[in-house]
Amino acid sequence: MSFAITFSRSKVWKLNVNKLCKVMSNRYSVQNPAFITKQIRHASDRRYSDKHEWLALDSTQKVGTVGISKYAEEALGDVVYVQLPDVDQQFAQNDEVGAVESVKAASEIFTPVSGRIVEINDKLEDKPGLVNSSCYESGWLFRIELSQKEELDQLMDEESYQTFLKSIREE
Repeated sequence: MSFAITFSRSKVWKLNVNKLCKVMSNRYSVQNPAFITKQIRHASDRRYSDKHEWLALDSTQKVGTVGISKYAEEALGDVVYVQLPDVDQQFAQNDEVGAVESVKAASEIFTPVSGRIVEINDKLEDKPGLVNSSCYESGWLFRIELSQKEELDQLMDEESYQTFLKSIREE
């Protein structure tokens, strides 16, 4: 499939859709958060813990991005401070790694899998409200290199997590 893009009034380029997507994703995947890989954006690719953290694996399946779920974000209210772990720290599954403070309450952050922290979301230091406005995209918390991939089997997929939330609301 091809289509035309007009970059100026005089020049029209015909582009192959697949090539364009590949070029755009390669060029912007790191620099531009709007092009973060499908694995992070698509709900069906996320896994959830019973403590309301989510994890989305990158394309290598070795590093996961972690954040708090929409349910947790809404329960907390307006986030005013986020304490994140240090890069290169090692954690076991379900270890406390930080905290989120809001106008309503404070809540611990737990890691849904074991591994080494490889990156934290520095933007949250100045803009903790990103957790509220974009908990699955710009408001992610940290990235972790998995040390025990089999722990993924203990996490819930989107459908199981929604069922889990229904059971909580009914109590």
